[in-house]
Amino acid sequence: MAANSQEVWLVRHGQTEWSRIGRHTGNTDLPLTEEGRRAARLLRSALAAERFADVLTSPLRRARETCELAELGDRARIEPDLAEWNYGEYEGLTHEEIEKRAPGWILFEHGCPGGESPEQIRARLDRLVGRIRAIAGNVALFAHGHILRALAARWLGLPVSAGGHFFLDTATLSTLGYYRESPAVKRWNSPLSPAGPNGDDVATRLEGSRSGR
Repeated sequence: MAANSQEVWLVRHGQTEWSRIGRHTGNTDLPLTEEGRRAARLLRSALAAERFADVLTSPLRRARETCELAELGDRARIEPDLAEWNYGEYEGLTHEEIEKRAPGWILFEHGCPGGESPEQIRARLDRLVGRIRAIAGNVALFAHGHILRALAARWLGLPVSAGGHFFLDTATLSTLGYYRESPAVKRWNSPLSPAGPNGDDVATRLEGSRSGR
């Protein structure tokens, strides 16, 4: 497959208890909630229609569980560079709690004390992007909110700080690709629900979004 026809599907894992209440979850290995598992199962119909040359997942449980419930677990390879941002001293804290310690703190610009800096994130994502672009075909990635937002920025050649402009919910699909020869975002933060307002299913709505529906 030519590089400019490759699509990279980004899947943020389903809800966990900490994501539900807004706690920064880096290396803490939490399972999905029942709502998170339900949402992950809804991914099946959308992903079943796609042919992936490779499936990569973060080593963390919430991403692996999402991948398995989406029925791609038997094909998935663990990719350490897809692990969530290491929050260091901010692990488990909400944004409001961090603001009390460090007013004006922005993850994508300042990083975390005792954790990863934006420069460290850039280095591992650039490694990952290089490996993905060497794959002859479409790729599915199962990972986490902040690392996927930073990945989108680096795919476009933007600084990690630009990841702050890409909002990403749990259990959503996004697609990176190309506009002609230029790296592009083709779809972002597409929610999954059992049916749309007209009763259409997930796969039908995603296909409609491709054609401008």
